[in-house]
Amino acid sequence: MLSQALESGRRISGHIMTLFLFTKSDLLTVLIPITLSTLAAAPHPNVTRIPDMIVWMWLHLLKHDIYNQMQDPEEDQTNKPHRPLPAGRITAQNAADVRWLLVPVCLMFSAMYGSTALACSVCLEALSIWYNEFGGDKTWLSKNLLTAITYTILELGATVVIGTWAPGSSIDKIGAHGITFSSVVFATTLHAQDFKDEEGDRLTGRRTLVTLFPTFARISMMVGVPLWSLCLSRLWKLDPTCSVAFITYGTIVGARFVVYRTASAHKQSCKLYSVSDLELDNSAY
Repeated sequence: MLSQALESGRRISGHIMTLFLFTKSDLLTVLIPITLSTLAAAPHPNVTRIPDMIVWMWLHLLKHDIYNQMQDPEEDQTNKPHRPLPAGRITAQNAADVRWLLVPVCLMFSAMYGSTALACSVCLEALSIWYNEFGGDKTWLSKNLLTAITYTILELGATVVIGTWAPGSSIDKIGAHGITFSSVVFATTLHAQDFKDEEGDRLTGRRTLVTLFPTFARISMMVGVPLWSLCLSRLWKLDPTCSVAFITYGTIVGARFVVYRTASAHKQSCKLYSVSDLELDNSAY
């Protein structure tokens, strides 16, 4: 009996790890930044709903990530061999079954928090289908645009989930501005994440800004990140010390994409970019 229980525990933990690996790359770039910015943007945040908010976002990320990783498993063999499909942790058919099972799960879970959260869930599913089935990820413009819209809706839904305890509550002006600016910053600097995937993107023929216009892409990061840091520090009236630190960090991160061009350097630059994007998102608050 004990051996059977231990074996069942290992299988369950293995399945949980498989699901986690589908979303691992989005934890630093999506889940953590949106969690922190949502806590700042929600008009009446209920801290007891923080787990609800995280689970709501993670379920939608998991659904999309499974769908996305089913499209080009060959790319992941090159770029991310640790992911569940190239690593052989799950078959493509089982991944598809989990992905479609998550659709009603996300809808029902969202319905618990009202019509706005449900509408966000429906929109996220529509965007995911567009992105994965209709070539939304094939060109840099559509990829950045769809990803920015998805980011915005995910943050809006999370804000609703954590604020639904207050009857009639809505997102205030500061919260709306914060969500808007974080979406614009994300849309205009999102290609930072494409540098680390450049080799795989070229092999699969994906036309990203990095593969089409590599020089422009690097210069846009060198200019864009510190420029956004300057604009937002002025807009939100940060004190001089915070402004200098904010802009200096953005300048260092942006310059890395021009100076360091190896695959390992791109991965490190992307991590630093995620931190700078997190700072840009939350400077509003």
